[in-house]
Formats: sequence, structure tokens, C-alpha cells
Amino acid sequence: MSEVRVALVTGAAQRIGAAIARELHAAGCNVLLHCRSSRADAEALAAQLNAARHDSAAVLQADLGQLREVAALAAAATAHWGRIDLLVNNASGFFPTPVGTVSEAQWDSLFASNLKGPFFLSQALVPALRAQHGAIVNIVDVYAELPLAQHAVYTMAKAGVGMMTRALAQELGPDVRVNGVAPGAILWPAEENPELGGSKAEALLAQTALKRIGEPSDIARAVRYLGLEAGYVTGQVLAVDGGRMLY
Repeated sequence: MSEVRVALVTGAAQRIGAAIARELHAAGCNVLLHCRSSRADAEALAAQLNAARHDSAAVLQADLGQLREVAALAAAATAHWGRIDLLVNNASGFFPTPVGTVSEAQWDSLFASNLKGPFFLSQALVPALRAQHGAIVNIVDVYAELPLAQHAVYTMAKAGVGMMTRALAQELGPDVRVNGVAPGAILWPAEENPELGGSKAEALLAQTALKRIGEPSDIARAVRYLGLEAGYVTGQVLAVDGGRMLY
């Protein structure tokens, strides 16, 4: 069994997930990089991390909307280095769902990636996390509390993640700490989005106290603190939003 702490980061191939994986690796963790479809990006990141420290990163692929794959992911993650110290539930689906147009498939997709998958993965890893007195960090969203136009289903799912954070913290204590990070404007969506582009992006930043977009590293450092360093913090959701929640 590895004596080095092991972190599993879902959605770790790109963007914020990759930044979180790099930050935890820099903190001395071995990292398990989960991906669903971005296998090439995940393998490239693992190669970079392994070049810096031998046998310190590995890739695991799974669709978090499929419970069989979630169970297999949990088993493979626990077996790889014989322990799990930190689970970061970062993977997330995000797309608009204007009321009046929402399909059951869209509902199922957003709830599966944002809430169902993270819950069942957390549940599956509870024994491993308890054994290490480990931690879970969930990536929530400021829009779990501030409705975002045309994104009702996404925001409802993320609100569920916020409650999941508090409920699991209560139920899994004292052995496992559970916290969340709620990003504000960090990265604009990779795809064109009707509520987060052009002049609307400028209006959003105008309603942010620091008047600027954040960096993925801002989220990664918050995850590192809550996951590895904050031994007396549980059941909290830390907004890393430049002051967006003040408006």
C-alpha cells in the first residue's frame, strides 16, 4: 500500500479539473485522473505528472451516469495504490435548458453528471475514505444559490450538490470531512452559451466585487486547502467567486 496520499479527481482531463489535479500533485499526492471521453487529454496530463514524479498519476475512465461504471471506477481507484485519501467530485455537465423546451433526456443527463454520479461515487468510496480519515470536496457553483436564466435544471442539480455536501458531512463525521467549493466566473463555457457570452459576460463581471474573471488555480488552491489542510472544517461550501454572491 502506498504511504503517499491518493486523490481521485473526476473530470480531471481539462480545465478546472486538470488544475485541481496539478495542485494536488504539487502538494505531494498521487492522483487518479478520471475522464469520460477526454482520454487523450487525461493521458497527456498523466504523462506530464509522471515525468515530474514516477508512478504518481494514472487515468481511469468511466461514465458517471452509469452506476455499474461508477462502481467499477470506485473499485479500480481503491485498488490502484491501495488507498483513497481524497475524492474531488469535479466532473459536471453544463448546457442551457430553457423552461418549455426541457426533455427528460436533458434532465437525466444534467442530474446524472452533477448529482447522481457524485453521490454514488462518494457512497462507494466511503469505506476507503474512512480507513484513511479522508475527505471529499464537491465542486458546487454560485448558481446553486443564484438562479441562472435558461439553466434551471443545471442550477437545481448543483443546489442538490450543496445539500449533499452538508448531509454527507453530518453523516460521515467524524471519520470523513466533506466540503464544497462554489466557483464564480472562472472559465467561460467551452461551447457558445446564451447567458454567459458577449455583453452578458460583461454584465456578470460588473456584478462581481473584484470586477474580473478568476483563474482555475483559484479553485485548485481552495480544493487543496479543504481537502488536505482544513482538519477542523466540514460541511462548508466556500464561494470562490470574486464577490459575485454580494450582488
